[in-house]
Amino acid sequence: MATTTTKTKTGGIHAPVQPSAELGAVVGNDRLPRSEVISKVWEYIKSNNLQNPENKREILADEKLKKVFGRDKVTMFEMNKYIAQHVKA
Repeated sequence: MATTTTKTKTGGIHAPVQPSAELGAVVGNDRLPRSEVISKVWEYIKSNNLQNPENKREILADEKLKKVFGRDKVTMFEMNKYIAQHVKA
């Protein structure tokens, strides 16, 4: 007799992380799964029109994101590298 149980995912991208103060200004200061941090950063980028209209892969950082990325613009592929420096497991 097999019983099915729903297991919550807790490892890897689902592991809760603590955002730094700089990243917290964008996503909030609560512990969140890494996947949720990325989603919230994208929500912020889209709601503030921070994608380069001529090259959607490029993110043009405002004051809050400059503190996370350390530069004026990054590509969507580089973004995760900078975010990773602002989260603690």
